[in-house]
Order: sequence, then structure tokens, then C-alpha cells
Amino acid sequence: MTSIRFSSMPSDEAEAYWAGADDAHSQTPEVHVSNGDGVPCRHCQQDVAKGERFLILAYNPFPRLQPYAETGPVFLHADPCCRYPDSGQTPDMFLKRDSYLLKGYCHSDRIIYGTGQIVKPTDLAQAASRMFERSDVKYVHVRSALNNCFSCRIDRA
Repeated sequence: MTSIRFSSMPSDEAEAYWAGADDAHSQTPEVHVSNGDGVPCRHCQQDVAKGERFLILAYNPFPRLQPYAETGPVFLHADPCCRYPDSGQTPDMFLKRDSYLLKGYCHSDRIIYGTGQIVKPTDLAQAASRMFERSDVKYVHVRSALNNCFSCRIDRA
């Protein structure tokens, strides 16, 4: 089985949003207050606690624009948080959700057709590892199965 590494939103990107940078749609991130129900921060991989402020922003986790460079909404603590460390283990927060969409991407950052699959959180690591058995898969995105929001990236370790 291929060793893998889950990676959250890079800190330099989160720091830019905290400092007031515009999002992928050239808009100022919106500030909201969490009701404590399902607001997952993409930097620390923790739910934003009830009463805490968070940002909603359009996020594009790709190195350049091209037709497969999906942009979508993500949540981020409004105040700096510690980045979830890269790990071969599925982040605990993911285990609270029902399912995720995995998609494999090639070296030119395009979706590889036939790799998309909906998996249970407990099966994320195994499913991603199996996806890496294909030599054309450079990395995998974990996305919400319900809303297609970016959750994290998985690479070979």
C-alpha cells in the first residue's frame, strides 16, 4: 500500500486571508460567527466553535488557472490558528462527517477521469492509497461529497 500524506491549506495562504487578502474571486472574505454546527476550518482541520468568528472565502487550491482548477467556498478561522500537521492519518475532524469525494489529479493539475469516488471518512486513507497505484495520479483532493468544497490534499509520502 502506498504511503500518503494529508495536507491542509498552506499557512502562507491562510495568513494572507487573515491579513485582508482578497479571495480567488477578488472579493474580501466574509466574516461570520459560528453557530457551532459544521464550520470546518481548512487550515487547522478543527470545527470553528460556537461564537467564534470565521471567514467564508472562494478558494482555488491549484497553482494556476485552467479549466479543471475548481474554485469553491471554504471556511477559515477569522483569527490565526495553528495549521494541522501533515500526516498519514485521516484528520479526526473528517470522521465526524458522512462521506467525502476523492478525485485524482495528474502532473498538469487536471482531473483524471475515472478516479472520482465517494468514500466514508474511515476509508479515506485506503482509497487514496489505492488511487496512487495509478502512475498518472500526482495528488488527490478530498472534497465535501455534498457541496464539493475543498477539504485537503493528499500526496504520496
